[in-house]
Amino acid sequence: MPASNSQTEASPPDGGFRAWGTVFGCFLMQFCGFGYISSFGVYQDYYTRVYMTNYPPSAISWIGALTSFLAVIVTLISGPLYDRGWFYRLMIVGSLLQSLSLFALSFTKPGQFYLALMVQGVISGFGMGLTYAPSIAVVSQHFSSRKRTLVMSLVTSGTPLGSMIHPIMLNNLLNGTVGFAKGVRASAGFVSALLLIACLSVRTRELPAPTVGYTVVARKCSREVLFILMTVGSTLFQTGFYFPLFYLQLDSTKHGIDVNFSFYSLVIMNAACFIGRCMTGTIAAYAGVLNSTIASTVACSAIIISMIALSDMASVVVLGLAYGYFSGVCMLSRWIPLVAVLTPDLSELGARMGICFAFTAFGGLLGGPISGALLGSQYKWWIASLFTGVSSSHCFCACTISMLKFTSSWSPLSEV
Repeated sequence: MPASNSQTEASPPDGGFRAWGTVFGCFLMQFCGFGYISSFGVYQDYYTRVYMTNYPPSAISWIGALTSFLAVIVTLISGPLYDRGWFYRLMIVGSLLQSLSLFALSFTKPGQFYLALMVQGVISGFGMGLTYAPSIAVVSQHFSSRKRTLVMSLVTSGTPLGSMIHPIMLNNLLNGTVGFAKGVRASAGFVSALLLIACLSVRTRELPAPTVGYTVVARKCSREVLFILMTVGSTLFQTGFYFPLFYLQLDSTKHGIDVNFSFYSLVIMNAACFIGRCMTGTIAAYAGVLNSTIASTVACSAIIISMIALSDMASVVVLGLAYGYFSGVCMLSRWIPLVAVLTPDLSELGARMGICFAFTAFGGLLGGPISGALLGSQYKWWIASLFTGVSSSHCFCACTISMLKFTSSWSPLSEV
């Protein structure tokens, strides 16, 4: 390892006002970014029942799928730009795009599917993609590897907390007396205020400029089997990850469960996810990063398949709590620290995140629409649940192979 990188790794303050202020700002970025994406189930339900009734669920789910896809795939751009010192510009431009897209969404009329797809899917997704990876990677500048996983887990816990607050707000606004236009504008104002606070809170430290180009980093990653297996596993998991987030509320409503209760199904799920995200650093310290990932992946796959049995309030609560908790342990709070741990030179962290997330984005892009197509107009929930559950279970296979083949390589990860 180069001497300059060793000094950089040894020098993080591991605390202080600037460091924790950055953590708070990045937390808000996740709250407004993937926290809002994870609330798309509210829009899916509202568009399907009220606002875009001429379009099937599979078509409507493309809005949320495209948002999540771009939020991840754009890290191919934002990652290298972050490595080159464009952090503040990425935060400002990304926040502006996300804010403007939500205000523009409020002007769409009933049935204007393609306008909503462009505004909510493309512009908002691109803005989130500019802030997503940098707002996580910058934390590594302020904390050493000893605390990095725990702090990153705290940052990513902003996603489930946002997924709790946004659905409550959106359901009461869209389905109440306020209506779609004013409701979305109120949501946009709330998100814009938080993004402004986030931009004012985050700080970056001076780090050495990257010594290698993007193509060199890509070639290095292509020779690291452990990195490849992690990327394959996360991509496969993404194909099923969004099914409960996009369809649990609609599933509950279509089964005749009380509408007011169904509105809070996503809140129940994301409350458990928040707890899982906060606990994941402690769990990994004892069980190891890979072991906790494998266990939670198996649990998530089984719970998705179990959505076939959803029929009453009790089943919604049990499935929501179980999936929320284990998805919080498994998903971003585990994959993101893994990328950081598998990056020997932190000047390459942004590029490596971009490469990994570029592949996982396709899993998220295809998972929701495929599930909607499998549901069909008859809402055959068992087919979609079985497909997404089995797809997610393949992540377990990739992680298990990596554990069996590279046990010695994973041993330091158990200490993270």
